[in-house]
Amino acid sequence: MSTEDKRREPPVTSVSVILLTLARRIEGELNSALAPLELTVSRLGLLGHIAAVPGVSFSDLARMAGTSVQNVHSAVKGLVNAGLVRDNRARAGARSAIEVTPAGRQLLRAAMEAVTTVDERLFGTDADPVQQRIAGAVLSAFAESPQESAD
Repeated sequence: MSTEDKRREPPVTSVSVILLTLARRIEGELNSALAPLELTVSRLGLLGHIAAVPGVSFSDLARMAGTSVQNVHSAVKGLVNAGLVRDNRARAGARSAIEVTPAGRQLLRAAMEAVTTVDERLFGTDADPVQQRIAGAVLSAFAESPQESAD
């Protein structure tokens, strides 16, 4: 087989590599869209977890975010200093009860508008057809719960 023939063969594909490549592109696009709001994907995720579970503890946040309690403490401190969240029981020895402030809710709304813009650009009607199919597959996979599919 000549070198020219080898170049015509499709590249070896790996679902993991394809998804990782796409995920990095998505994260870069999201970080760019969130930067004017002084947010990153990680910070938005943490703020979203806190909004979804008012009164959440540092331990629970660490489990949800897949990180250490120490990392969550540092990140939440930054959100508190920015006025985006508050800890209703911030005293030594007490279990924390972290919740989003009105300013945090407003920022979340603005961030979701940025996310929607990125979704449309990467997966909407004018996007690459392959990415449109990926979006359809992802949405379809999460459309029904495992319990529903078992019935």
